[in-house]
Amino acid sequence: MHEPPEPTFAPGLTARVELTVTDADTAQAVGSGDVPVLGTPRVLALAEAATVAATATRMPAGQTTVGLRVELDHRAPTPVGRTVVAQARLATVDGRRLLFEVTVADGGETVAEGRVERVLVDRQRFVERASRAS
Repeated sequence: MHEPPEPTFAPGLTARVELTVTDADTAQAVGSGDVPVLGTPRVLALAEAATVAATATRMPAGQTTVGLRVELDHRAPTPVGRTVVAQARLATVDGRRLLFEVTVADGGETVAEGRVERVLVDRQRFVERASRAS
């Protein structure tokens, strides 16, 4: 009898990424508002970067993950000059679907939290399909 193959990803994988907020990261700069604080699209991009980092070292050759669904509560403003840390933890693996719990913090304060769902795809097929659709 053969053992089942070892799953590529298992719950518990984590990663963290940091961003020091600049003028280019503000809601004013990214078009998501008119205040000079960290914009929600940049918070989301940082959270997604943490999910990508969590799977990077175990990604099978020729595969990648793409974003499928996001739930994000952006709870507190972060001024220019502060450093925020996004952390992602792989919570659930359902076939090719990966559900991450994410938090973004400024020191001890939670700036944002939520969930990011990604799906494992064949990189070349995905890119070919996307270019045919345009």
